[in-house]
Amino acid sequence: MGVEIDLSGRVALVTGGTRGIGAGIAAVLLRAGAQVHVCSRNPPESLPEGAGRRAEFIAADVRDQSQVDELIGEVVRRSGGLDVVVNNAGGAPPVDTATVSPRFHAKIVELNLLAPLLVCQRAWPVMRERGGSVIMISSVAARRAAPTIAAYAAAKAGLESLTRTLALEFAPSVRVNAVAVGVARTENFAEHFGAAAEDSGFAEGIPLGRPAEPEEVGNACAFLASPLAGYLTGDVLSVDGGGEQHPNLARIAAEFRPRD
Repeated sequence: MGVEIDLSGRVALVTGGTRGIGAGIAAVLLRAGAQVHVCSRNPPESLPEGAGRRAEFIAADVRDQSQVDELIGEVVRRSGGLDVVVNNAGGAPPVDTATVSPRFHAKIVELNLLAPLLVCQRAWPVMRERGGSVIMISSVAARRAAPTIAAYAAAKAGLESLTRTLALEFAPSVRVNAVAVGVARTENFAEHFGAAAEDSGFAEGIPLGRPAEPEEVGNACAFLASPLAGYLTGDVLSVDGGGEQHPNLARIAAEFRPRD
């Protein structure tokens, strides 16, 4: 007998779910039977689809308290509740840490750490009565040197700490876990890794020998959202192909280092 993940009747919200990893997560949740809402600041050209259904879009900037209030309220108005929140919105362009403006660092931390906290605060009153699952999308960068994305990595480290704290505070009705993603093949793949992305040896430091596909991250999220993970909370599940020991970190850093 096979084990299947069935999220029929569950209502899910995937922040930043219109592209990249977020779209992959949304597609998998749709295939698992969930009713899926995705948000971003601007309407996308297309929406994630799965099992003959399409995600519903709500425009929102998750850094803005009033917009997050409206976002959660709109999900409840459309679907009657909220069972799964995937805090996926985030990211950072590569920069030189020493010379970029402090305002840039502040904005990166706001998006990658404070915004997920805000979404969780606003979702908690809706979720606590019927129970549910919160999933934070973290990064392997939280646990290693991260040249050119220092503020992002620090924020993700904070996000994993937040995961453990909220798991305690939201228990037992709402489980809170995180997925730490390694290199993933998204629209920004080349931007983040520069010339190294075209190197035939790029994936040598990944035991499985390739970047993750967005829907592989979605598979981990579907598991954490399901009853199969009913005794997991406060955990960080690594989706990194076996442990990223990237050989090109020094070269990536050098590409963005200011030159005289």
